Amino acid sequence: MKSKVLLLRCIMLAVVKKPHTKQTLFEVKGEIPSQVLQFLTQTFGSNVEVCDPDEERVDIFNTAWYQDVQAQTTPGEILKMYRENRGMSQAELGHQLGETWTRQKISDLEHNRRHVSKDIGKKLSQIFDVPAERFLYGIE
Repeated sequence: MKSKVLLLRCIMLAVVKKPHTKQTLFEVKGEIPSQVLQFLTQTFGSNVEVCDPDEERVDIFNTAWYQDVQAQTTPGEILKMYRENRGMSQAELGHQLGETWTRQKISDLEHNRRHVSKDIGKKLSQIFDVPAERFLYGIE
């Protein structure tokens, strides 16, 4: 009988009135006999996740790559990202900010030719429901 050093996760999908989320029902760590692994796979089917311990999972927010990209992201790029994610045009965003905000002014903000004032930062934070600091300082 051959055993493997594995991490076994059985996932339970709960029936709720929210989007499906994967919640770990139980984990088995260590050397798992092949018969046990076969039984669990037959019983739980595709909800069994077998992980190799050498395969390390990394939180992307702690990687040097993410830190570098975040440091280079400007407030204008963040504004453009939020606007596009909402499916808004520059003209639509300008209309929500007030009559004096044209498409060109929004373009100037997005291309960092114009700085986001505190007042506009507050309005943007209300429109996109995020902290104003994201538009003022580029902080995520």
